[in-house]
Amino acid sequence: MSIRRDIGLATRVVRDLIHSRSQQAEVARRSRSHPLPPPGSVKIAVYFADADVNMYQLRQWYGPLADLASTWPIAIIARSAGTALALWDEAPVPAHYLRTVVDLERFVHEQQISIVFYVNQNTRNFQMFRYGRMWHVFINHGESDKVYMTTNQFKAYDYSFIAGEAAFERLSHKLWDYDLANRAIMIGRPQADHLGGELPFAPDDRTVILYAPTWEGDRAGATYGSVVTHGVALVSALLATGVHRVIYRPHPRSGVVDPEYKAANLSIIAAIARANALDPGAEHVFDDSPQLDWQLSAADVAVTDISAMVYDRLATGKPLIITRPSGEAAEVDETGYLGAAEWLTADDASGIVAIIERVQVDEEARRRLQFWVERHFGDTSPGSATRRFRDATARLMERWEEHRAIHDADDDDDDDFDDDSLDDSEEDSTEER
Repeated sequence: MSIRRDIGLATRVVRDLIHSRSQQAEVARRSRSHPLPPPGSVKIAVYFADADVNMYQLRQWYGPLADLASTWPIAIIARSAGTALALWDEAPVPAHYLRTVVDLERFVHEQQISIVFYVNQNTRNFQMFRYGRMWHVFINHGESDKVYMTTNQFKAYDYSFIAGEAAFERLSHKLWDYDLANRAIMIGRPQADHLGGELPFAPDDRTVILYAPTWEGDRAGATYGSVVTHGVALVSALLATGVHRVIYRPHPRSGVVDPEYKAANLSIIAAIARANALDPGAEHVFDDSPQLDWQLSAADVAVTDISAMVYDRLATGKPLIITRPSGEAAEVDETGYLGAAEWLTADDASGIVAIIERVQVDEEARRRLQFWVERHFGDTSPGSATRRFRDATARLMERWEEHRAIHDADDDDDDDFDDDSLDDSEEDSTEER
């Protein structure tokens, strides 16, 4: 077994190396069509050091960033070749590939960046944190009650844009001696103002159910994924009714750690294909598209795991059900919305149809939902969160100008990087997804 494992590891290393070199060659070929911006032309940077497998963290910000770019020049900094290629194909604002620390340093010195946004906690964020004459702002890739949402890493940033009162209270209980009043700015969920996209089915009288589980996790405390424990049973029940349409959107990392999880995921995808073959009018959807938008607004009811998806859906104000983790070690904070959520246990998964019917008509459930929508996101009327995002950015721009005037006479030459102290490898991953 050891020899087989070693051979498998060596094969993956060679395959990844070949893939990486292929991407580098493609970047070199296309780079002339994506030149670096003129010096002094970028005011806001979005720093993304992750590989393209985690592009979902950035894609959800495309709409708000495009809106912001109408006022301030924005550029996305990509540190991975695969990410750069994807951004060149789809991003609504310019993207630039800065592979090495030297590339990054040259870019920073040529530009006059006031704000840098970060959507995750990649360890290579620290290569950008070095620069002091700009605001480093964590905007995250979602709102949730995962442990990730209260990590002490928040303190590494000058400011954090958070969703609302629930996030503020959550952080106040977890972070010691942290000046939340000045460093956390509530903006709601601007991504919800930009939901769109073409439906892959013709709307009819079927009840549309979005099932969007997370991945299996890489440690016991984060085993929130439900595909094995709930997913097969609940999807089977919904496919059998003839009156429901299932949108199955698994996490892109589903099955990367656990073979059983991967097998369950594939079995659900196969079941959807069989159901569509038997009844083409059902138009069930296996959704692995890169963008999350129409799925949230089109579904009459959503079933999700404990993840940012809960709050992506909550921002729409429409009914949702949350799977309760079966693993005893999974950390569940029920002091907030999760304490009032509509839960689905593994034992009840096969009875999902009756539960869906109840949450659609239960007035008390609707009242609880609306209370938590407002607590997490504030005013969710169309455009309000986007305005708060713009206003928060404008305030930081004004504050940057104030501090530039204060420090105008200071020496702004940063020391060069110590090349021996920093890793230029491309394959770092986020601390928590």
